[in-house]
Amino acid sequence: MAVTIEALESTVAELASANRDIWTLSACGVTRAGRRMLALVDRDAYEPSAERVRVLLVGGMSGAPDDVAVAVEALRYFAAGRYRDGIALSAVPCANPGGLVLRTGPANGSGGTVEGGYPPVGGFFDHPTSPESRYLWCWACYQAPDVVIEVRAGTLTTWADNDAVGQLGAALGAGPASQADSFIAALGREAADSPGTIPGLRLTTEPDYVQWELDRFFEAVTSEPPGPSRARRKLDERRARDPFEVGRDLARTNGRTLEPLVYTQGVAISGRLRLALLDPERAGSVDDIASLVEPVVADLDTVFGEAPEAPELAAIVWAEEMDELTDDYRHGDALVEAGTYFYTMGEGNAPKPLNPNFIVEDFFFSSAMLGRAFAETGRIFYTDLLGEFLPVARIQEDTGLFRHSRYGPVHWGRGNGFAAMGLAECLTYMPENWRGREAVLDMFTRHMEALRPLQQPSGLYCQVIDFPGSYEELTATCMIGYAMARGIRLGLLDDSYRRTVDLAWRAATERVDAAGNVVDGCAGTGVMDGLRSYLDRPANSGYDDRTGSMALWFAAEMARLRLGA
Repeated sequence: MAVTIEALESTVAELASANRDIWTLSACGVTRAGRRMLALVDRDAYEPSAERVRVLLVGGMSGAPDDVAVAVEALRYFAAGRYRDGIALSAVPCANPGGLVLRTGPANGSGGTVEGGYPPVGGFFDHPTSPESRYLWCWACYQAPDVVIEVRAGTLTTWADNDAVGQLGAALGAGPASQADSFIAALGREAADSPGTIPGLRLTTEPDYVQWELDRFFEAVTSEPPGPSRARRKLDERRARDPFEVGRDLARTNGRTLEPLVYTQGVAISGRLRLALLDPERAGSVDDIASLVEPVVADLDTVFGEAPEAPELAAIVWAEEMDELTDDYRHGDALVEAGTYFYTMGEGNAPKPLNPNFIVEDFFFSSAMLGRAFAETGRIFYTDLLGEFLPVARIQEDTGLFRHSRYGPVHWGRGNGFAAMGLAECLTYMPENWRGREAVLDMFTRHMEALRPLQQPSGLYCQVIDFPGSYEELTATCMIGYAMARGIRLGLLDDSYRRTVDLAWRAATERVDAAGNVVDGCAGTGVMDGLRSYLDRPANSGYDDRTGSMALWFAAEMARLRLGA
């Protein structure tokens, strides 16, 4: 094959199509020019119970055609070979597609390279010159294979290994990877943004010798399997927690403040309370939360001011649980008072204080607060306001997906999470005889049907939800998982959605550590000016109130679903 970017894309698609039993065509990143970093993902790449040795093959770090040709030859050989039963091979055949476009390497076409700078620091995933290294690093670390093999072209056949390889490197006659900041070398060292080390090898060889050397490698890893990498063991450990344990870990840092008064803080407090309602002994007492919210319920008028915005009003979603857990009538009154700040602006207009441009965030804010106010009072005024907004917003497209606003056409991941949660919240509170229920239920089921096939092999949803290669974003995954779990529990969705929910939960648990830190939550995002702006929204790791709060609600909903509560 003449290795061009077009030929590579065609070949990878053909390999995926001809080997549907093992590979799913996906993408692990996107270049500054908007070109996807294609990936072939084995069916067992993320499956905890799989017994096959999990291997990730990476090629084309330089973008040079010869390097890509070696990777493609390796994939063809594996697809036709005898090792498929014992090895789960996933692959990124060209980690530097921009370099392949240039056909010179190692530049990536945006002023950077992909071969060095590992582990990357900052710029996730909006780095101005080298986003590819950020995408590759995070994707590989959280796939957490048993071993990574990088392949390159060269006139001499050599093997190099990293510090985590052990006896496998000796069996292949490998020497140490000399470039300290190379991808392979960095995988073998502990890094703050990785769950753990991963054994890594680099094979440099001519295309004619790829099969011979791969035979040696495959024989070595199947005759004496290296066992789970430290990264895999850490993810196994996180995944073993039940929803109460995940909620407990998230609550170490989330749901501890109402300053500033905003929905992210309120949802986290609500999540803590929901877990307390299900299992008070394991989730802890509500006394500290009562103290935390007291300044708000004691003087709600002052706290809200004259014209609170919708995100501020949604900050008191916890009042519903406090009303159930305590004898303090002020919590129910707070919900009613919050509802009084919503009022009609006439047919065809978004009610105040919602955005007049009909933004998708308001699906959640309006449903969460008007639904609770209706549940508290039974007043149809609140249902009428929802009927003036949700069915007439016209931001759900024929595909079932939601644009960010009437004037923002991109299918933002968290935006679709807001829509999913908002519709689920509405259907939770609106009575069966509500005149708008049929329309909202249709919106919800069409949305869920559209989202299900867009889930990535990891179980996550993407930052731009229908753009594989945009980063896998945790907040959207938790919000969509929550909405689907709620839909199943209320009988709005059938049990076929359980697998989608379970995969989302599995992915979420892997990306929440014991200290409540999260991985890859999109930063705050207003309506942006185009696809590139959404691709470039920074991904936060560590403490993040947006992602942490939605993960807490997801944990509580999974606990309810599993308990049948």
